[in-house]
Amino acid sequence: VAAGSVISQNVEANETVKEGATIKVAISKGKKPSIEYQNALKKAETYSKMMHMSKKAIYDQLTSEYGEKFPADAAQYAIDNLKVDYKANALEKADSYSKTMHMSQKAIYDQLTSEYGEKFTAEEAQYAIDNLNADYKANALAKAKTYQQTMSMSKSAIYDQLVSEYGEQFTAE
Repeated sequence: VAAGSVISQNVEANETVKEGATIKVAISKGKKPSIEYQNALKKAETYSKMMHMSKKAIYDQLTSEYGEKFPADAAQYAIDNLKVDYKANALEKADSYSKTMHMSQKAIYDQLTSEYGEKFTAEEAQYAIDNLNADYKANALAKAKTYQQTMSMSKSAIYDQLVSEYGEQFTAE
């Protein structure tokens, strides 16, 4: 493929696919991307830089009927040509959750990887957790104070909520 050409595919290099799966590859011999493709890429860059979104979350936002409404091929072009460190984005999101919502390590990881949350890969989320400079004891205390002040909960009920796997997911410590 000539220099300056556009290549996109719906599967990343080195990604494992099931036998018989279809892989779409688009090759252009030096044609400039359409305005639609260029605009999708600009939007993707904005979502990455401003909101620190994951690859899947950006793609979903670009193609959503409630979001940007780009066609799948334009969104895929944007994802394929977006130069971003998704691990750094995951770390930024994790830092935000820790500082603004005082979340536990487990809750942050779950939010980062959730299909209904940030949609980062397990590897990206683990990188964020491993590199996050958070004081989880201070986060637990902040959550406890919120429960005490806004919900008038007993100490025992607050503790249960803080350590519950269905609640805040803090460690007993």
